[in-house]
Amino acid sequence: MEIAEKARELLKQRKWAVFMTVCGAAGLLLIMISSLLPDKKQETVKPSENGISFAETDELRCDTEKRLGELLSSIDGAGSVKVYLSFGSCQRYIYASEGRRSRSGDKTEEEDKYVMVGSGSEKSPLVETVEKPEVTGAVIVCDGGDSPSVREKMYKAASAALGISTAKIYVAKLR
Repeated sequence: MEIAEKARELLKQRKWAVFMTVCGAAGLLLIMISSLLPDKKQETVKPSENGISFAETDELRCDTEKRLGELLSSIDGAGSVKVYLSFGSCQRYIYASEGRRSRSGDKTEEEDKYVMVGSGSEKSPLVETVEKPEVTGAVIVCDGGDSPSVREKMYKAASAALGISTAKIYVAKLR
């Protein structure tokens, strides 16, 4: 009963009403200020306009050359192997799009738009797929490069591993 009596006394005094009014006004002020502050979003990886950097492309090339060299050196008669690869393009981003077609009589209208994510000024296109840089050619130099059977094995193995035609591969003897 003691708590209830103290609560009645506080309600009778004007100090309690002033205190509650000040607390309510402060709460409303904090809500208004928080709506003015920018939203704190998690950093998302946005693709750069130029794709991956030159250093990343070079790292990919070196890693692929090393792995292909190790594979080709295990072929019977190949001996020591050195590989050089050329890339035709950098990494490409394919953006999601949505289309609309309408027909009226003998006319057909098509409209394609990129799918955008985000809100306000933070809108960006939705990345659907990322294409890695493509290998356009390979030069393979090995100890057994003068043997027709070893050369044929090199052509076939490199073509299968890289997904390119044998016309884009050159095999020579290491001096």
